[in-house]
Amino acid sequence: MGNTGIVSPGRRRGSTARRAAISALALIGACLLSLTATQTVSGQPTANTSDTGFAIPFAGAPAYEHVAPPRMTSPEQLNRPLGQSLADTIAGRIGLDRADALSEQQYRDLSTGGGVGGSREAAEVIVACVEILTNTVGRPVYSEVNGQRTPSVLAGYGLYVNPGGLLESPANADAPTRQVNALIAPGGYVGTWLRENGAVRTLAALYRSAYTVQAAYGFAAQQISGTAQLVTNTKDGVRTEVGMSMAPPLWIVNFALIYILNPALAAEMPAYWAPIPSQVAAAITASPTGQVPFGDYATYFQ
Repeated sequence: MGNTGIVSPGRRRGSTARRAAISALALIGACLLSLTATQTVSGQPTANTSDTGFAIPFAGAPAYEHVAPPRMTSPEQLNRPLGQSLADTIAGRIGLDRADALSEQQYRDLSTGGGVGGSREAAEVIVACVEILTNTVGRPVYSEVNGQRTPSVLAGYGLYVNPGGLLESPANADAPTRQVNALIAPGGYVGTWLRENGAVRTLAALYRSAYTVQAAYGFAAQQISGTAQLVTNTKDGVRTEVGMSMAPPLWIVNFALIYILNPALAAEMPAYWAPIPSQVAAAITASPTGQVPFGDYATYFQ
């Protein structure tokens, strides 16, 4: 980890801050693709007045939709990371600042299973979630594909290849970014760790940010997206598909959560979204598990 200029752990600031922090137990929403919504959604996605091509609820809150990555317009933009300057600008637009992030020591402890009540097993899930969501140029994910260790870089598509070589949305039930639910449940590991390790201020800041309203849209979006967990974009009469992690509300939620973990990691998130090749999107949608062998479709991403 490089020096992110983060302040030292904040003090506990009374019952109000604690309640707000506890309400924001989704810290590891670096994996918030693992949403388990309590809201219900009826009918189909509805159109909005935005020109991004996403419909409600996949567009998220109108005030923040344009904060999320735009569609790529040139090949060199594919899977490109934000960079630190843009990441800091986005953080400001959604109500966060570097001073809201965990200290370097807190992040190191959380990501290695250290600190008070730390768990190495939980830390491995957290790290895997961040790796999936920052799978951009220079940060490949390695998987076993047809008996060979194979790199892939697919975050801009909202996809990733699991360790066994299956291509899927990060919101797939198989993914660490979904399985983290047990860790972020109220009273679970993450909430306990944060309270015991001086991170109440960080959680309170997260709760005050755009994370809160965008999470509600994310809950709704994932709830109506079936097994495949892909999102439809329709712009200028052209219909394309992208993985759930690149839909505006989910991208912003995950950005906020990764930023409070470590701003330098948030800078590695994708700066643009890319349409999934239509043959690949159709195969994922048709699959009963929302997964397809990456080896069978890798050429579509070259």
